[in-house]
Amino acid sequence: MPFPIAILASGNGTNAQAMIDKMQAGLLDIDIVLIASNNPKAKVLERAKKAGLAHLVLDHHDYPDREHYDQALLAAVLAHKAQAVVLAGYMRLLSRTFLQGFPGQVLNLHPALLPSFPGLHGARDAMEYGVKLTGATVHFVNEIMDNGPVIIQAAVPVKDGEDEETLLTRIHAMEHRIYPQAVQWLATGRLRLKGRSVELAQAKTELAPGPEQALIWPPLEAGF
Repeated sequence: MPFPIAILASGNGTNAQAMIDKMQAGLLDIDIVLIASNNPKAKVLERAKKAGLAHLVLDHHDYPDREHYDQALLAAVLAHKAQAVVLAGYMRLLSRTFLQGFPGQVLNLHPALLPSFPGLHGARDAMEYGVKLTGATVHFVNEIMDNGPVIIQAAVPVKDGEDEETLLTRIHAMEHRIYPQAVQWLATGRLRLKGRSVELAQAKTELAPGPEQALIWPPLEAGF
């Protein structure tokens, strides 16, 4: 049975699209049961509609505070029978109320190598600091921004003279590799949380033999 997930997004939704594409290609063992946004103008809603997926707008401006908003959001996600939540450019902090509804089942992606450069502008902050390597991090979500245990990371070099948009383009390419992989690991029950460490359990089936059948090629877990 495919693993039912909900995706929360506030903007363009390119990472949501990567999940949709791989699900429809039969490469991800998931069922995207809902794509929800706090932004009525988010392009991710168009992506959901085009893919024939359930989608919902809950405008946070219609609620008196974060607690009431998250109560409504949680009710909507549970009503669609999601078992995990994937944040794909969701620009709001989740409250304890929401996270308690999905303990250890909420994932986020950040465009920097955490714990360095948390916050809204991870790539920009890394560039301004002058690092030579930055990248992307998939992590479990807790109540502190960009603080949860790390699942997987990918690094890219910061090239002399490049601008933020160019760097982000290369980071996004890595995001579209590691985020679906992390979701697949969650969906197949392979992630083990021990304190702040996330361990990957042995796969129950052999990895796909070639690029046509593989979620990611080259595979990210050679040697497991």
